[in-house]
Amino acid sequence: MSTIEKFNEHVMHTYGRLPIVLESGSGTDAHDEDGKEYIDFGSGIGTNSLGYCDSAWADAVCAQVRTIQHTSNYFYTKIQADYAEKLCTVTGYDSVFFCNSGGEANECAIKIARKYSFDKYGEGRGTIVTLVDSFHGRTITTLSATGQDVFHQYFFPFTPGFVHTPANDTAALSELIASDKSICAVMIEFVQGEGGVNRMEPEFVKEVKRLCEENDLVFIADEVQSGMGRTGTVLASEQFGVKPDVTTLAKGIAGGIPMGACLAGEKCKDVLTSGTHGSTFGGNPIACAGAMVVIDRLTSEGFLDEVQRKGWYITQKLLDMDGVEGVTGMGMMIGVILTKANAHDVLEKAAEKGLLILTAKEKVRLLPPLTISYEQIDKGLEILKGILSEV
Repeated sequence: MSTIEKFNEHVMHTYGRLPIVLESGSGTDAHDEDGKEYIDFGSGIGTNSLGYCDSAWADAVCAQVRTIQHTSNYFYTKIQADYAEKLCTVTGYDSVFFCNSGGEANECAIKIARKYSFDKYGEGRGTIVTLVDSFHGRTITTLSATGQDVFHQYFFPFTPGFVHTPANDTAALSELIASDKSICAVMIEFVQGEGGVNRMEPEFVKEVKRLCEENDLVFIADEVQSGMGRTGTVLASEQFGVKPDVTTLAKGIAGGIPMGACLAGEKCKDVLTSGTHGSTFGGNPIACAGAMVVIDRLTSEGFLDEVQRKGWYITQKLLDMDGVEGVTGMGMMIGVILTKANAHDVLEKAAEKGLLILTAKEKVRLLPPLTISYEQIDKGLEILKGILSEV
């Protein structure tokens, strides 16, 4: 029985998988079980931020595995303390809750917002505003928060207490907040990943911040995909000139080990108290060891400047291609608007030719490792260019 047959017999069919069995990787390159090589422009949906098996990252993770692999959160660990201090210092936040995924990080943010409001105003003020085309996770509550009707199926009843408003429409948001006194928070992505790599307008983001401050709402930023260097700064919020009350992180935070984080500033740092939230694996020592290497690399001299340069370089190369109508996103979080080709067809043809890419709605989506070389960028883009020229 082949690997794929064995897999399909025993694993639930919750993903539309390509017929590729990845077995090993190094840097930007992945290899399947037959030895075929692929340039990876998806990095595990932005998770392998330092590429495959970065040597410093692997050494730190292996050293931690041999020291202590897990302890419950009834105890303290030095690696979690050290990483929490580094993450809060670098991002400018006061406290952090560690979990295992973006969905969990967003669940934590939702609980913080509702408890902040309950503690201060009592019941009846628990509605959270999110944006049309947003994506916040696949738990029942984060699906409810997600502003895409396609996800609001099958799993009824969904968690109440969410309303959706169009992105970049300040008038609609202002009117909604003025008319609905049950609202306690606004939750946005600075760049909507699954929703189509759509970037928010700076004026809209500043208005979100102003309205939250004016109405004592919690401003939540979902940076699960845009955070940890993906857009060329540690947090995308830095490029918009705002600091949300709460920011969520996951994906590339630990370089490929499951980890999420929910950061809180002065307004919300003490909202969650003993017994109000928890996670068995949150702050796992192995994840923290990997995350420490990632954040050290992000903050090393010139690294994020180079991420921005690479993002600009990729964008210019794409705009010069036949079959490309435009490019969206920020840094190395890139959406490609195609003139004729179907994005999923392009994805399948790219895989056949040794290039792994992603899609987001009708766009091709590129999330290369932040460490990718210009040589590998050129090789991957040449494959993509050839595919688009054939359409």
